[in-house]
Amino acid sequence: MKRLPMNQAQLDKIKNESGFIAALDQSGGSTPKALKLYGIEEDAYSGEEEMFDLIHAMRSRICTSPSFNGDRVLGAILFEMTMDREIEGQGSANYLWNEKNVVPFLKVDKGLADEENGAQVMKAMPDLDALCARAIAAGVFGTKMRSTINEANEAGINAVVDQQFVVGKQILANGLMPIIEPEVNINSTTKAEAEALLKDAILRNLADLGDQVVMLKLTLPEEDGFYADLIAHPNVLKVVALSGGYPREESNARLSRQHGMIASFSRALTEGLSAQQRDDEFNSLLDGAVGSIAAASST
Repeated sequence: MKRLPMNQAQLDKIKNESGFIAALDQSGGSTPKALKLYGIEEDAYSGEEEMFDLIHAMRSRICTSPSFNGDRVLGAILFEMTMDREIEGQGSANYLWNEKNVVPFLKVDKGLADEENGAQVMKAMPDLDALCARAIAAGVFGTKMRSTINEANEAGINAVVDQQFVVGKQILANGLMPIIEPEVNINSTTKAEAEALLKDAILRNLADLGDQVVMLKLTLPEEDGFYADLIAHPNVLKVVALSGGYPREESNARLSRQHGMIASFSRALTEGLSAQQRDDEFNSLLDGAVGSIAAASST
């Protein structure tokens, strides 16, 4: 497998600097909910084009805010349509790196297949190689892809993790850093048991990576320090946490107890932000969110 033509400065930033990764990658299915939380109801726009214009304006407002920069934000995960658009006259990924010193990632999955054995693998991605090439041309450093685990079923969890690593190796071969995200549902009645099976499956797959490294994005665990061996693993660049629906205060509290794990929050980052806010109010609230999440990521 060929070696990575990654941006060394971006790799060093993710590996060595403190901060967190902002998840700004709501896709078509989750965009209406994200806009509603931002104070824009569905009757305020007509059709997908207007919807995506509004969500891009929201993301641009976050990215251009003085509260959002590489001092506390290591990276940002973008939706494909965000990558294809501009922020202040530059491609979104280039703007993030050139102006904010924030490393750009791209969500590459195409959604989830139907649940089987208590889990949902990703839908097929036949155009992944072409998307990776576009991402590199746009200045993207890495990718993210999400599966879900709803119960402690070994067959379902193995299917999710094995698929994630197969696709992760394809992404590595294309010269990008994969964030592998097998999300455990925070409402699962067997969450702790699922996390134990998940960790075993991840460790088994990490053993097959040779000298290559990946990133992991995992639900905040029930047992504090549960992923310490993954955080210290030589084939893992960074372990980041998803908020999964926990409110920001609880997400930060749980994260602060996971030494070496950093945030990659979406809803918990944008909580309380509104399209109706004046810029000074918006920037102040975002500053508080960024500060609290960065602090929880520094433990």
